[in-house]
Amino acid sequence: MGNDLAAFAKENGVKYFMISYTDLFGGQRAKLVPAQAIADMQKDGAGFAGFATWLDLTPAHPDMLAVPDPDSVIQLPWKPDVAWVAANCIMDDKEVEQAPRNTLRRLIAEAANDGMHVKTGVEAEFFLISPDGSVISDKYDTASKPCYDQQAVMRRYDVIAEICDHMLALGWSPYQNDHEDANGQFEMNWAFDDVLATADKHSFFKFMVKSVAEKHGLRATFMPKPFQGLTGNGCHAHISVWDKAGKVNVFADNAMELGLSAKGKNFLGGIMKHASALAAITNPTVNSYKRINAPRTISGATWAPNTVTWTGNNRTHMVRVPGPGRFELRLPDGASNPYLLQAVIIAAGLDGIRSKADPGKRYDIDMYQNGHTVKGAPKLPLNLLDALREYDKDKSLKAALGEEFSSAYLKLKHQEWNSYASHFTQWERDHTLDI
Repeated sequence: MGNDLAAFAKENGVKYFMISYTDLFGGQRAKLVPAQAIADMQKDGAGFAGFATWLDLTPAHPDMLAVPDPDSVIQLPWKPDVAWVAANCIMDDKEVEQAPRNTLRRLIAEAANDGMHVKTGVEAEFFLISPDGSVISDKYDTASKPCYDQQAVMRRYDVIAEICDHMLALGWSPYQNDHEDANGQFEMNWAFDDVLATADKHSFFKFMVKSVAEKHGLRATFMPKPFQGLTGNGCHAHISVWDKAGKVNVFADNAMELGLSAKGKNFLGGIMKHASALAAITNPTVNSYKRINAPRTISGATWAPNTVTWTGNNRTHMVRVPGPGRFELRLPDGASNPYLLQAVIIAAGLDGIRSKADPGKRYDIDMYQNGHTVKGAPKLPLNLLDALREYDKDKSLKAALGEEFSSAYLKLKHQEWNSYASHFTQWERDHTLDI
């Protein structure tokens, strides 16, 4: 792609660059920079007041500089005179350790030092809803089992096809789009990639879906559980590890159970070992726990886990191994931070490999029907506070993600929980007014 953003602008007719970074809460922050100024910005970065976003900084901190990574640049297919570029946050000539992309980059380097090249794909589900967020956008989408509904997906053809056309133009190799298990819900899949590229694409995908939806007078949401009684928005991650050159899948071994190598099982063991703690990252909002601990939806299943178990090709568990050489983590939801999701997967997996962690017994039962028969498997946290406490207790995971990051994340997320806990709700009036 080349390393000169000014030359990229000249070759592609770009007038403006969005220099973008993602904060601890997954908020996407950007400055719009004219192409004439991009050379200086590429060298020195665009200045931000870090305190004004969800980072653990104060108004007294110096400027935080977002230095664009030219390898991530994407020309907006729906507005080609603008290009988006992910940035790495710097302050006082040092990387801001709590910044999510920096956290991920550090863990990628750590994996590389161990000769491992992590590749992932994500399945980012979303709803198309009314602009005020109150209802789904298609009043005819009312089936009790709406998954793969061909009429419903074609009623939103203009939106879905436009997004898919953009991914095709960008070379992402999208391969299927469908109406998902909730009314108003969709999923679009593109090819897996190196972990940093997947995180950047995931970040851009959320921005693109929202932008195209707005263009069509709609709103897109990745909220984990936007509607009671409907299946929530998952963000399943497919994980494999390759050799240093990225050519040989070291998770693949046809002689082993389910085609998953010893190293793959140890990586999975790390995910299982840290599951209750990593939920604080993969399921980062109060609303997240309305999805993973939900009662049965109108479609008949939540498609979300609530217990730390793994299996073969069975969607009722937290982890499934759908084929040789990879596994799917079904815990993350639509609110997961694109960079922190990948970072915590690497952190847990590396620990699993180094400690030769055993993932435990494989269960092939229907967890929704027979989960009560499983004895000893941990239950996932019931709420965000429980998840934060589990994360705080997990010293090795906190250290792997970085003490500065962990301290900042826990501080701001506890503030969020306290804000929620102090919020007065209609539920309290309904259940306590006449006590």
